[in-house]
Amino acid sequence: MGARDWLALAKPGDYLVFVALAALTALSCLHFWSSERPSLVVVRAKGKTVASLPLDRAAKLEVRGPLGITHVEVEPGRARVAADPGPRQYCVKQGWLTRAGAIAICAPNEVSVALEGGQSRYDSMSY
Repeated sequence: MGARDWLALAKPGDYLVFVALAALTALSCLHFWSSERPSLVVVRAKGKTVASLPLDRAAKLEVRGPLGITHVEVEPGRARVAADPGPRQYCVKQGWLTRAGAIAICAPNEVSVALEGGQSRYDSMSY
């Protein structure tokens, strides 16, 4: 039985059910996979909080670690590690952080940048 055979059996009410299910699926995706906007960026070095800045204005930080200086950029609603002296640059490649609970860790230089505030939709156990 091909696709045309199934379409011949469908009634107008069936199409209404398909449209309703598609709309419900789209709304569920928007609700469950979105997170609240963060309000704060927390920068840590060697396990200690170096800076806690609001995410509503731009700022640039230089954070000293064992390997050298890590450059952190903050713009309204987002933050990133712009440059790091670490060998693999994983925290730089992470790019702009925009969701509550997001974090970039520069492990060799012992620096991390985390977005806090709002409610994150995931935690370390979700990975």
